[in-house]
Amino acid sequence: MPRIAAAALAGTAIEFYDFFVYGTAAALVFGPLFFPTFSPLAGTLAAFATFGVGFVARPLGSVLFGHIGDRHGRRPVLLASLLLTGASTVAVGCLPAYGTIGVAAPLLLVGLRFLQGLGLGGEWGGAVLLTAEHAPAQRRALWSSFPQVGPALGFLLANGVVLALSSALSDARFAQWGWRVPFWAASVLALVGLWLRSSLAESPRFLELGDRARVPLAEVVRDHWRLVLLTAGALAVGYALFYAVSTWSLAYGTERLGVDRVVMLACVMAAVVVQGTLTPVVALLGDRYGRRPLCLAGCAAAAVWMFPMVALLATGEPLPMFLGFLGAMLAFITMFAVIAAYLPELYEPRVRCTGAAVGYNLGGVLGGALTPIVATALAEQGGRVPWGVAAYLTAVALLSLGCFALLPETRPAPAGAAVGAASV
Repeated sequence: MPRIAAAALAGTAIEFYDFFVYGTAAALVFGPLFFPTFSPLAGTLAAFATFGVGFVARPLGSVLFGHIGDRHGRRPVLLASLLLTGASTVAVGCLPAYGTIGVAAPLLLVGLRFLQGLGLGGEWGGAVLLTAEHAPAQRRALWSSFPQVGPALGFLLANGVVLALSSALSDARFAQWGWRVPFWAASVLALVGLWLRSSLAESPRFLELGDRARVPLAEVVRDHWRLVLLTAGALAVGYALFYAVSTWSLAYGTERLGVDRVVMLACVMAAVVVQGTLTPVVALLGDRYGRRPLCLAGCAAAAVWMFPMVALLATGEPLPMFLGFLGAMLAFITMFAVIAAYLPELYEPRVRCTGAAVGYNLGGVLGGALTPIVATALAEQGGRVPWGVAAYLTAVALLSLGCFALLPETRPAPAGAAVGAASV
C-alpha cells in the first residue's frame, strides 16, 4: 500500500501541477498576453474563461478514460492521462502570444487547455480507484486520501515555481518569458510520473470482475443518473472553495487591492500547506466516523465562513488574508479528504471508473469552471468588500449540503459487525 499510495500521490501531484500552473498564469499574465485588445477586466474574464474550458473538458475525459478503466483496467488510464496532460502543458509554454500570431494565439490556448482538462478528467478516477481497490476496508479512507494530497502538492509546486520567478524577475521579464518556465518544467515531471507508475500492478477488484460493462457510460446514465447528479452537486462547493482561494483571490488581490503578487501567492500557499498536511488526519476520522458526517460538516462550515473570508481578504493585509484562506481550506478538506473513498463506494465495480469520475468532474464544472468568472464579475459590481462573491459561495455550499444530505453512508461495517455498507 505505501508504494501504491506514493505512486498515486506523485502522479496526481504532477497532473494537478500542470492544471494549476495554468490557473495561476491565467490570473496573473494571460489577460494582457493573449487578450490585449480587451479592457483589463474583460481580459481577466477571458483568461478565466479559457481556464474554465479545462473543467468543461474534464467530464469528457472521465467518459473517455472511464471507458478504458472499466473495460481494460485502471492502470492504463494512469499512464495515458499523465502523458496527455504533460504534453499539452509543455505546449502552452511554447505558445506565441497574441502580438506574434494574432487571434490564433487565444484559439490555440483554448485547444491546449481542453487537452489538459481531458487528461485530468481521467487521472483522478484511475489514481483513486487503483488505491481504493487495493486498500483494506477499515483503512480505505486513509489510503485513498493520499491521491487527494496530490492536488495540494501540485498547487504548491506550481505556485512555488511562479513565486520564485516572480521574486527573481522584473514584471516585464516575467510577462515576456518567465511565465513559460513552469510549463516547460512539466516535461521533466511527466517523465518522473511515468517512471513511477510503470511498475504498478492492476487493481485486484478489476481483475476479479467476470462481467465487464460493454458501454459503461450507457449503464451509468441508465442506472445511476440520479447518483451522478447528486455527487456532482455535492462536490461543487469543494471546487468553488479551492478555486475562489487559489485563482480568483490572486487576480482580485493583485488587480483590485494592489497587493504584491508575491504576498498573495505566499498567503494562499501557506493555507494550502496546512490543508495538504491535515488531509490524512481527516481521512482517519472518515474511517472512524463515516464519510457522510464529515462531508456535511465541511459544507456547513463553508456556508458559515464565506462572509468572514471575503471580509478578511478585502483588508489586503497578509495575516487576515491567510486566516480567511485557512478557514476555507479547512472546510474544503473536511469534505475532500474522504471523497476518494466515498465515491468509489457509491458506485458498483463494473461502472465505477466512469461513474465516480463523471460525478467528480461534473462537480468541477459547477464549482471550478464558473467560480473565477462569476466571482470576478460580482466583485466588479461591488465596493471594496465583494459581498456578492460571499453570497454566491454560500449558495453553492448550501446546494452541496442538500446533495450530501440525500446521499447514503458507505463506510464498511467494523470487523465482526453486520455488513450494511457498500464494499469495494
